[in-house]
Amino acid sequence: MSELLVVEDLTVTFPTSRGPVDVVKDVSFAVGRNETVGIVGESGSGKSMTSLAVMGLLPPGATTRGSIRLDGAELLGRPDREMRRVRGEQASMIFQDPLSSLNPYYTVGLQIEEMYRAHRRCSRKEARAVVVEALTQVGIPEPERRAGYYPHQFSGGQRQRVMIAMALVCSPALLIADEPTTALDVTVQAQILGLLAGLQRETGTGMVFVTHDLAVISSIATRVLVMCRGEQVEYGDAEQVFAAPRHDYTRMLLESIPRIDDEVVL
Repeated sequence: MSELLVVEDLTVTFPTSRGPVDVVKDVSFAVGRNETVGIVGESGSGKSMTSLAVMGLLPPGATTRGSIRLDGAELLGRPDREMRRVRGEQASMIFQDPLSSLNPYYTVGLQIEEMYRAHRRCSRKEARAVVVEALTQVGIPEPERRAGYYPHQFSGGQRQRVMIAMALVCSPALLIADEPTTALDVTVQAQILGLLAGLQRETGTGMVFVTHDLAVISSIATRVLVMCRGEQVEYGDAEQVFAAPRHDYTRMLLESIPRIDDEVVL
């Protein structure tokens, strides 16, 4: 498997009134083409900061050390002008809350079109055709008509589908999904996971899936990175991590998952 994304010794530091604080410390992992790597851990473990560092979207004042190579090219240290070309074209991100990520003043079709035309030279007519195709691909009914809808006119699951369409419209090699199913009920969650898996099979996209839900990761990931307090505590083959975790924190995460065969004490 050729490695698409290679992260080595990534450290993210924030300035505070008490001095610099490492919110991510010496994290290393890799993602192959057509592979899903899961990053798991509780809230505040550094999962999202790691993914934001890969995308070059850290808050002002944050500094990074280490290496992030996408398709062999180093991303750390690149000016924002160059990173804007990387984002969307080579790597895209799906955020946790599509309602706050989508602009409420513009139709979803216009927002996807803007994304596409930022990276492709084409007419508006050509871009609109791509938008309809993208919405069709993610299962939005009546895509031509609903491209003219505003975000609030979609359900939560449909808004997440719109975000997936926007993320994949330029066919990026890498997709980062930052807890994209957290706010959805289990039925819609399963639909979104199935959609992502199907699109990945069609496109060969490498995916980083960030979540606190080990059950989700067990169903989609080939490798797992477990984080705690900004540090990497375990990393390896998903089946091995779930069957024989080496770190106490991983074992505690696994033990926190309810099981239908657990004895109920009344």
